[in-house]
Amino acid sequence: MLKSKGLPPALKTKFKAILIFGPPGSGKGTMGKFLSSAGNHFHLSSGDIFRGLSPESPSGVLYHQYASQGKLLPDHVTIQIWYNYVSGLIATNKYFPSQQLLLLDGIPRTVEQVNILSHYVDVKTIILLKAKDDQTLIKRIQRRALIEKRLDDQDSEVLKKRLEVYLSETEPLLDHFPSKIIHTFNALQSPLDVLKDILIELSSDL
Repeated sequence: MLKSKGLPPALKTKFKAILIFGPPGSGKGTMGKFLSSAGNHFHLSSGDIFRGLSPESPSGVLYHQYASQGKLLPDHVTIQIWYNYVSGLIATNKYFPSQQLLLLDGIPRTVEQVNILSHYVDVKTIILLKAKDDQTLIKRIQRRALIEKRLDDQDSEVLKKRLEVYLSETEPLLDHFPSKIIHTFNALQSPLDVLKDILIELSSDL
C-alpha cells in the first residue's frame, strides 16, 4: 500500500510521539511550544510545515488551493510532505529520534492518515484540548491572524468550515486509539492554566 502511493517504506524503529488534538484556535501550537521547551521533545506543527511551502512548488500550489477553501490535502500527499520534512530535520541534526519525543500538532486528521502514520510513528500519549465555544475559538484565530499575518486565518466563513471539518473528520479519529492514552484538558482556560494541568497529569510521560 505504501509503495503504491509513492510513500517511503515502513520504519523498523518508529518515531515515538505525543499527539496534540484540538480544534483550530484551541492552543495546540502554544502547548507544543511550551512542552518542547519544558522537556526533551521536538514540537512539529503540520500547519507550519504547509504554510512554509513555496507557493510556486507543486505541493505549495495544491496546499493553497485546499487551504483557501478550508479543506484538507489528500492523505498520502500530507504524509509524504510530513515525512520528507522530518527526514530533513534528522539530516540537519535538529531532531534526534533516538533521544526525543515528537510532539505532533495537526496530524493525523483523517482515518487514512492514522493508518499511514502508524507505519512511521509509535503514539505514546494523546493530549486532547476541548473547547465548546466556537466563537471564542474564531476570535482567537482572527486575533492571531492579525499578529502573525496569516491570510488564511482571517475569513470567518473559512474558519467555521475548518471547525466543522475538525468535528466531523478529525475528532472521531480518537476512537482509533486506546482510551487509556487519551488525556482531556479544558482549552478555554488561559494557556498557563492549560499547561499546568497537562504537566500535573502527564508528568510521568513528559
